Amino acid sequence: MSAEFELQDELQSLQDISSYEIPNEHDIHDSEPGPLLQHAVGRTARDSEAIAEPELFDIFRSLLKHADAVPGALMRKLLDAIASGFSVQVDAAIRDSREEDQQVVIAHKLPLEMYAFLLHWFVSAAEKVKSKGEEDAPHPPPRRRGRGGKAGGSRAAARTAESWSWVDQIPATLELFSKAMKLKTHRIWMTSPERDAFITCITRPAYHIAESEQYMKDHGIKMNVYKVICIAVKHHGHAAAAQISIMQSLQYYEHLSEPMAELLSHLAKDFDHAQLGDEILREIAGMSFSAQDTKGPRAFSRFLVKFTEVSPRLVLKQISLLLQHLDSESYPMRMALVEVIGSLIRELSSSEDMANDSTQTHKQLSGLFDLLISRMLDLSSYVRSKVLATFSKLCELRVPFPKQRLRITRHAVAMLDDKASTVRKAAVALLTKLVKTHPWGLMHGGHLNLEKWQGYYQEVATKLDKLEDAVGKAVEREDGGEETEQEGENDKEEEDEETGGEDKDGEDDEMHTDDPESTPKARKKKKKPRAEDDDEMDVDEPRDTDLDSIMDDSDEEEQPKRKKQKGKKKARKSTVNLAAMTSEQEALAALESNEVLHLRLRKKYYSEALGFIKTIESAMDSVIQLLGSTNKAEVLESMDFFREASVYEFQTSELGIKRMLHLIWSKDNNQTSEDGKELKGVRSRLLECYRSLYFDPLPGIEPKQQVNRIAKNMIELTYDSTLAELTSLEEMMKTMMEEELVHHDIINKLWQVYSSPKSLPACQRRGAIIILGMFALAKRSVVSEKVDILLRVGLGPLGKVASDLTLARYTCVALQRLNGSAKKVKGSLLNKTLRMEMENPVFKKLQDAIKHPCRSKEWFGMAEQAINTIYALGDHPDALCNEMIKNLTRRAFARRSPQPAPDVPVDEDQDAMAEDGEPPSSAGVVSQAPLSQGILSTPGGSQASGEKDVGDVFHLSQLLFVVGHVAIKHIVFLELVEREWKRQKDEKELADKLAAGMNLQNKGSKEVEELDQVAGNVEDEIGERIAAVRETELLYGPQSLLALYGPLLVHVCGSPHKFKNQTLRATATLSFAKFLCVSSQFCDQHHHLLFKILETSRDPSIRSNIVIALGDVAVSFSSIIDENSNELYKGLSDHDLVVKKNTLMVLTHLILNGMIKVKGQLGEMAKCLEDEEPRLSDLAKLFFTELSTKDNAIYNNLPDVISHLSSGEHAVDEKAFQSTMRYIFSFIEKEKQAENIVEKLCQRFRLSDDPRQWRDIAFCLALLPFKSERSVKKLIEGLPFYRDKLHEETVFGHFAEILVKARGNKGNKPEAELNEFESILDEYRRQGVEDQALEKRVEGKKAAAKKKATRRSARKKAPAQEPEPGPEPERERAPKRRTQDDDDDDMYE
Repeated sequence: MSAEFELQDELQSLQDISSYEIPNEHDIHDSEPGPLLQHAVGRTARDSEAIAEPELFDIFRSLLKHADAVPGALMRKLLDAIASGFSVQVDAAIRDSREEDQQVVIAHKLPLEMYAFLLHWFVSAAEKVKSKGEEDAPHPPPRRRGRGGKAGGSRAAARTAESWSWVDQIPATLELFSKAMKLKTHRIWMTSPERDAFITCITRPAYHIAESEQYMKDHGIKMNVYKVICIAVKHHGHAAAAQISIMQSLQYYEHLSEPMAELLSHLAKDFDHAQLGDEILREIAGMSFSAQDTKGPRAFSRFLVKFTEVSPRLVLKQISLLLQHLDSESYPMRMALVEVIGSLIRELSSSEDMANDSTQTHKQLSGLFDLLISRMLDLSSYVRSKVLATFSKLCELRVPFPKQRLRITRHAVAMLDDKASTVRKAAVALLTKLVKTHPWGLMHGGHLNLEKWQGYYQEVATKLDKLEDAVGKAVEREDGGEETEQEGENDKEEEDEETGGEDKDGEDDEMHTDDPESTPKARKKKKKPRAEDDDEMDVDEPRDTDLDSIMDDSDEEEQPKRKKQKGKKKARKSTVNLAAMTSEQEALAALESNEVLHLRLRKKYYSEALGFIKTIESAMDSVIQLLGSTNKAEVLESMDFFREASVYEFQTSELGIKRMLHLIWSKDNNQTSEDGKELKGVRSRLLECYRSLYFDPLPGIEPKQQVNRIAKNMIELTYDSTLAELTSLEEMMKTMMEEELVHHDIINKLWQVYSSPKSLPACQRRGAIIILGMFALAKRSVVSEKVDILLRVGLGPLGKVASDLTLARYTCVALQRLNGSAKKVKGSLLNKTLRMEMENPVFKKLQDAIKHPCRSKEWFGMAEQAINTIYALGDHPDALCNEMIKNLTRRAFARRSPQPAPDVPVDEDQDAMAEDGEPPSSAGVVSQAPLSQGILSTPGGSQASGEKDVGDVFHLSQLLFVVGHVAIKHIVFLELVEREWKRQKDEKELADKLAAGMNLQNKGSKEVEELDQVAGNVEDEIGERIAAVRETELLYGPQSLLALYGPLLVHVCGSPHKFKNQTLRATATLSFAKFLCVSSQFCDQHHHLLFKILETSRDPSIRSNIVIALGDVAVSFSSIIDENSNELYKGLSDHDLVVKKNTLMVLTHLILNGMIKVKGQLGEMAKCLEDEEPRLSDLAKLFFTELSTKDNAIYNNLPDVISHLSSGEHAVDEKAFQSTMRYIFSFIEKEKQAENIVEKLCQRFRLSDDPRQWRDIAFCLALLPFKSERSVKKLIEGLPFYRDKLHEETVFGHFAEILVKARGNKGNKPEAELNEFESILDEYRRQGVEDQALEKRVEGKKAAAKKKATRRSARKKAPAQEPEPGPEPERERAPKRRTQDDDDDDMYE
């Protein structure tokens, strides 16, 4: 048998089991395998060497070949037989290997090979009967047809699967292989091929088992696989074969990337064999990966990352070779190298070399940091993100790396402008980590307030300057007393002083600089000077415990020594108490030198911190912009950044915290996940941030102090807030109240602040009532139980007498919350509002507040909210408002005696008395202005002493304001009345139906339909009645009070030369616009006046108010505004930013809601896309984004936009045109639309003679995708329209771009047709260029001939003609006529 069995050949034959020949093969499918196995097991049990018998060996081979038909119990028995026989032979061989007789040892060769072969075969055959849980095991190989190749029945397969579980047997089998590795193979197998064949036979099963991902998840199996391979490599020369197997595993099995890295680490650490890892790293370093290959690079990248984590020192030795993959085309490999470098930095920073201040280690770290920073410019956004994530991990290291930290911070700030959202998110996360782990927190706590740190820096710099000056003066005094010193020695001392001074100056300059590149040099030198301080002096100096890491500097050590030496020399020259003087000067020199060094190090420390703080501060604006990102993860990271920045007291962090408030309107319906992590919603994260910053209790504080702190924080959130911020804060407070996150003690504290009798700052009391009003939106009882306090405080002396009208205004807002905040459901008649009788003291207080004498601009805001409160709570608000208007009218038009002008000029109310010249420079609150100022009510408008009636202009402004606001509120009140009437009618009908009961069922369906029709008619009658009241009675009814003020408003607004007061004109215009919303008849008669004011007014606030009012008018009477929409679009060209912004917002609202039609003015909106003000351009982009959701809206108006921007008086420059069109064409996505645009644009060439328009049309054509064959076909069909324009270089260039697109898109015309079209374009271009050149030559010759003929005729006529005097008077009369015409034109201007 020994001559027939060759292990290498058998292993080779086993590759194809179907063709594997067994001399005495038994067909297990036709016979029972039990007796055969029993016979074989009995023989091998008695003598393990019996395996060498051919018949017995063939039985085992037959069972393995047809293992799919062997029952599970027999498979276990078969494995036990083979394993026990192999174990016996291994033990015998190990025992006999101690003998000197070589033949005894060699006798075990054949049985060992046979048992190893059978066990090797069993590992692969066992997969055929795997259990149900082993799903990842490979499928069994196909059986051969012929002898022994019959298919096994499903019943046999089911029987084997019942009791067989191969995974339980794997650890013991691998242990047996490990045991076999103890053999002294060099004594059993004389030749290397035989020995390698045996080692391969017992290691290949380990690799085979590792190919199953499920098996490798079992720790026991995995460690046994490692053990088999490691022993083979260490003791049996398996390294070369293992290298090949490991590389193949990395290429073909993705799940083995990390296990192979662990295997090599295990081999290096536990078996002291690192050579295999080095060879594999060198082989990987020599590989190249293409950008198209995805599977291979990912597997090798994971291997490198894992290997670096578990054995960083092994990778560090080969890093110089691996670094070539930083330039690999495959970005996964570049990402892997980035992570590898990060792991190496982590390893080097925690090593003993770093603790021992090794120069080589510092140099390596510096080089690795430089490599990482350079990868921030990688082309792949994935690599850039990985670099930032790696830096985030490095921030947690124990070593601070101040120099690199500052460089990283600057680069992270620059990455905030990256085009990829993942990179921006990673940059924000890195900045957050840098702030949280900053190393400047041991001296003054963790805060990073710029102003405080600048104070620390200035303090230390001042101390250092004083100390250095004092040392310098002392040296000068001592030098002056040395008259007997030799000249040469003096010169030497002066040189020494100059050198020391230069050193000090140079170092001081270095300390002063904020450049982070030069900061970390001196962070290692604290312990030695402090030790000297402690040993030599008992000086009460502050200790800088964070300067232990400052590095040594030889210049700083030499300078104190020179000072000590000079002190000693001068002491020897002294003639009084020589010994005492020497001791004193030595002590003084030592003290001053150590103190100077200490201050210099502190100055350096503060300089580094300031550099970091300023860099973070410079990033705030960019992160604020990211709060508006559409990427949810990016927004969440930005919110976390501002939360941390606020905790560390950055100055500009409050701006970001306030901007975060607007995210309360975000929708949290979609919970997206990233990197396997569930992301919180934006709203919930916002509430979490604000709670952690302001509302959560702090540990270690008493409950009362907790309440005071939270209430104070809430109040301070209202300080200096805009209307938008207060609106967002209101929504957040309402949400917190609904979720019961506000304790009742906090509400009580806010009421206490609001009603406190103490003299509190006005902003505190205002903030308290603002927050309480916000809480009342969610819970009405917050306000309803404290109405008396509201009336006593806000509408009492503090609100009126103390002239805190802002407090009164927000008190009115809080009173409105008594009505609840339930939103009206469209179509619903349900009314949950609360109405009070007009005798309620609330209305008396409101009326008194409006009538109270006041000349402050804040009165208008208070009056507006007071009227809102009256209409929100009163059951008959019109009666109270009528009385109030009458009282204000009497006050405004009361006869007043003229008063003499005061001798001393009085500082008048600038806002109330300014004429309509330039707008006032200050819009602040002006109160307590004299009441004697007025304007003439006569048409002349000039001052008179006592003959003319004089009225108070501010009183008239108040009257007109109240009239206008009452008019607009009465419209809303009429809608409520209409709804109430309909509700009462519905209740009555429902009661009638219930009373009728079954009578309705007895009536016919026709009668029921008639009744429903009558009910519908009644509803229509209610609506028509209310509309008639609004249309005819409010402004034209004989009993209407408002009807008296319509003509007054028209007169004031239409007579700017009479009424020049700015406040009067502003209020009159606003009220006039509100009157236009009441009645279509009034609007139709007077809307032209509003447009005239919009055109002529020089006050931007008036123009801005008119634009907003026109939007309201358009909602009420869209047809009237639609006819004059051109006037509204003119606001987009206004020079004032606020007017432009309001115009754009109003037009956006009207167009998107279909209230006005777009008639070609969309080009004016498109101009705003390139506005210099980012807010305007963002609004314009938002408008076009929303417009693109409407059906074909952009497509239908695209031709008008192109014409508007390309030609005529509205045209923009080419650069702006191209940028605008590039954005608008991004919304053309339908291929059918693109085809039609191609056809229309080609036809435009025929109608245009301007080269500028040719270029614009060609550019627009080049923006289209040309994805379909029809688009290219239409372009070719339009050739006659543009062939004569191709000589224009830019036009031809755009057509060349189109051809490139057409070739790149699949499904287009064949390449031959495109080539033919290209040649035609080239030919027409060449002809056009020639024609243009010929035309220029012809024109030049014509001009030359004409010039020549002119000169010839002039020479002939010159001698014969003399000048005549007649034409001169004619030339004089002509200018007269032109001057007269000009004067006539001026008269109509």
